[in-house]
Amino acid sequence: MRGSVTAPHAPAGHRRTLRAAGVASAALLLPLMGAAPAPEQDSAAGLQGAFASAAAEYHVPQSVLLGVSYLQSRWDAHGGKPSISGGYGPMHLTDAGTAIATAAHPGGATEDARGDQSRAALLLTTHVPRESQLPARLKTLTKAAALTGIPAKRLRTDPAANIAGGAALLAAAQRHLGEPLSGDPADWYGAVAEFSGADDAATAAAYARDVFEVLREGERRTTDTGQSVQLTAEPDLVPDTALLGRTGLSAARSEGTECPKSVSCEWVPAPYEEFGQGDYGNHDLGDRPVSQSIRFIVIHDTEGLWDEDLKLVQDPTYVSWNYTVRSTDGYIAQHVKAKDVAWHAGNWYVNAKSIGIEHEGFLASPDAWYTEAMYRSSARLVSYLAAKYRIPLDRRHILGHDNVPGPTTATIPGMHTDPGPYWDWRHYFELLGHPLRATAGDRGGLVTILPDYTANRPQYTGCTAAGEPCAVHGSSEVRLHSRPDASSPLVKDIGLYPKGDDSTIDVNDVGSRVSTGQQYVVAGRQGDWTAIWYLGQKAWFRNPKKQPTAVNASGLVVTPRAGLADIPVYGRAYPEKEAYPKGVPAQSVSPLPYKLPAGQRYVIGDEVPGEYFYAVTFTTDSHRVVVGKDLYYEIQFGHRVAFVRAADVRVERL
Repeated sequence: MRGSVTAPHAPAGHRRTLRAAGVASAALLLPLMGAAPAPEQDSAAGLQGAFASAAAEYHVPQSVLLGVSYLQSRWDAHGGKPSISGGYGPMHLTDAGTAIATAAHPGGATEDARGDQSRAALLLTTHVPRESQLPARLKTLTKAAALTGIPAKRLRTDPAANIAGGAALLAAAQRHLGEPLSGDPADWYGAVAEFSGADDAATAAAYARDVFEVLREGERRTTDTGQSVQLTAEPDLVPDTALLGRTGLSAARSEGTECPKSVSCEWVPAPYEEFGQGDYGNHDLGDRPVSQSIRFIVIHDTEGLWDEDLKLVQDPTYVSWNYTVRSTDGYIAQHVKAKDVAWHAGNWYVNAKSIGIEHEGFLASPDAWYTEAMYRSSARLVSYLAAKYRIPLDRRHILGHDNVPGPTTATIPGMHTDPGPYWDWRHYFELLGHPLRATAGDRGGLVTILPDYTANRPQYTGCTAAGEPCAVHGSSEVRLHSRPDASSPLVKDIGLYPKGDDSTIDVNDVGSRVSTGQQYVVAGRQGDWTAIWYLGQKAWFRNPKKQPTAVNASGLVVTPRAGLADIPVYGRAYPEKEAYPKGVPAQSVSPLPYKLPAGQRYVIGDEVPGEYFYAVTFTTDSHRVVVGKDLYYEIQFGHRVAFVRAADVRVERL
């Protein structure tokens, strides 16, 4: 996301900003909720039994109840803690008024969303809505409490009670549609659509289609409480989709959107408007992919709620991104056409070559979980965009905002760090249809970082204003040490810490972390430890055979060409000075503070020509795409990608 105000818990300079003034952060509120531990369930029945009991009590087919819950939470209880949108428990009953409140934060500069030195930095503030302004889809737990007589606190914290509340809501939706409480799952399509809380028929239908896809395919999973839950496949199930018409939902404004048919998508345009003194916002008109290719998709989280973010992206004085994905049901809003350039990544080269997708969420809230509906909808959008623009489905092209490099040395400490360590990249790539796996034998020259998300639970700090440790939670990221010893110092990042300070375990400190799907060259092995080349140094991480955090791979790498002791590393691939035409100021090709020493190797993402999109005026007649003769390789250099000149390296296969 964007912003100009930093969380007070984050070390100065390398934090993921919480939008302010008055930002709503679940991270700051979890200690205030007073959620009691969930009561123990009957060990003989367990969670599977809770679904059966609720289905029988409220006369809802058990398979429908299981399918809806899977799409919301994958049957996880999350310890009674709320999702991004204030949803609790296996059924994601929403109580956003309890989950989220406002909190003010002092100011502090962060990244310039445009990341273009030709223009003034763009640093802004915002706010969040009052509880009274929250839509009905964020208040379903209150209705479930009224229907069941179960206290709201118990619906939040007791998985069995939560499932009963979800069953009551489904039964109420079925009755609202004038339908009997049938035992046939096919008769519940309309009720499932209404349960989604969607504002339009297309979104409700997309949600219902997903639920019935789960019912047809079946699922089996061990939940976050260690319980096995199973949904038996019904491959011949054909729901009565005509029931959707009884919901009375209006049609979505899908005209003009660039989305796959498998999602519900609305056109909510970001403005291209002039305001005052020749300034304009909040994106630039372009002609991609004709004028320049699209090579990256950048995954963000919003650090705010859906309704407020849609207001922000429609503000010409704010920044922009291409799409927003809603937590409750996976609904998508498109704001900027793919041909145009949104201001979202803090690096102008990456902005000009990417599509930015915001997800309703909070980075520093390990228990404020992302819903399965949002993951699935986002994955379908990314798969569609990747196919359309020929973007490889790997972690050097599907980036987190935290993987985007600072364009210059001065910008590195302020770069954003979302979506952070709690985004489940492994599951996301499974949904993309490109599951991450080993691609080489026992001693491959590369490794792909691939921890078990649920079992990988590193400790972080910085999730609350008081600085207490973050709740222990599954994570996509693996920590790096200077020696094969967990008590040894973390590796250093001289870009984040120019004075040589140590890296930290703060949730926003990406200086000594690798993320699921990223690939690195093996620099050594010792017992349960593996070393990789990282930011110009050898970095060690635990990789035991019984519970590996990485798998072996092979691929193309770069190393300094013969005779060079080290080579410079860049945060952008800009053309040489001679490539700029008259009237377009030449941009500096300034190296970052890192070096790539001789003997070290780094995995290649792309070979690209130097390129710069000149767009500093509202009228597009002066816009130019400058392409140079100098070639660059994108590489996985640290937690963030980087660029090296092709003339400085040789390419090898390991």
